[in-house]
Amino acid sequence: MKIFYAVQATGNGHISRAITLLPHLQKWGEVDCFLSGNNSHLEANLPVKFRSKGISLYYNNTGGLDYSKIAFQRNPVGLFKEVMALPVEKYDLVLNDFDCLTSLACSLKKVPSIHFGHQASFQYPETPRPVFKSWHGELLLKKYVQASYHIGLHFEKYHTDVFGAIIKKEILDATPTNHGHITVYLPALHDRFLQILLRGIPHQKFEVFSKAVKNTTREKNITFKPIGQESFNKSLISCAGIICGAGFETPAEAMQLGKKILAMPIWGQYEQYCNAAALKNMGITVLDPYQAMESVMIEDWLNQGKALQKDYRLSIEQSLGRMQEIWSTPNKMDLILPRRIALQ
Repeated sequence: MKIFYAVQATGNGHISRAITLLPHLQKWGEVDCFLSGNNSHLEANLPVKFRSKGISLYYNNTGGLDYSKIAFQRNPVGLFKEVMALPVEKYDLVLNDFDCLTSLACSLKKVPSIHFGHQASFQYPETPRPVFKSWHGELLLKKYVQASYHIGLHFEKYHTDVFGAIIKKEILDATPTNHGHITVYLPALHDRFLQILLRGIPHQKFEVFSKAVKNTTREKNITFKPIGQESFNKSLISCAGIICGAGFETPAEAMQLGKKILAMPIWGQYEQYCNAAALKNMGITVLDPYQAMESVMIEDWLNQGKALQKDYRLSIEQSLGRMQEIWSTPNKMDLILPRRIALQ
């Protein structure tokens, strides 16, 4: 069978997940990837047959979504031509990891598709939300991608069609150690701010991964490193804990390794507020995005924060098994998909 796999290229999480998932999909048939977006820092080691600037999600200086930049990045006529040129109708299975162009193409051409990934979990009301919901945040999460079916990934199983995180092999195969340092990944915050903040805890060593540096530099208790998959994995595997945003992949990997987490959702980013609510429910320390971060907060976490161990080893098998069940069971899919393919 032929599989069209659309991957959102905003950030690194979608591409990382696709790289991990690809060998499993290739057991089902030929996979052609569509990479949509242009602001990822991760090399896409994928069989990319189609590529587009897409409608990338951009963030402002405070880390929130830059709606004006998102809205005016593309010419509508050119975008429509790109959508209609996507040959989704020539594939047996269309798998979509949060790409709106593929969603539009399937809708206009009446081609069934499966929305698969973290954002798909927000189609279900059981998935945690913050106390105060955002109507435009909910609109983006629920309407950015329309599909025949949604299979979500999250920290815990909140719904029948929500499964655990897909963790890359390097993390699953790793033996966690503790070299005493704290890994820091907060790309929405300026390096100078982090430098001042972490200097206030001179007894603790920090490894800060920054998109602003090209070479490793060291100043007192802080080491700044360029963002790189191998070096970040090494730091995470050997750290005493991690300070990061309330994204999905990084906290999930930390929990797989049994590392303690201090999560700080990016101000104005609703999806991270939702993830923060889930992490807080699990007992993870979460900082209020509306409150100024201070050294004493990190000190408190260093002294009192506890690690949470999760095992996501079966997530790929379980989520793809559910996909196979959906796609091949007549009484479930006849109403959703006009054609059925048994995945073997």
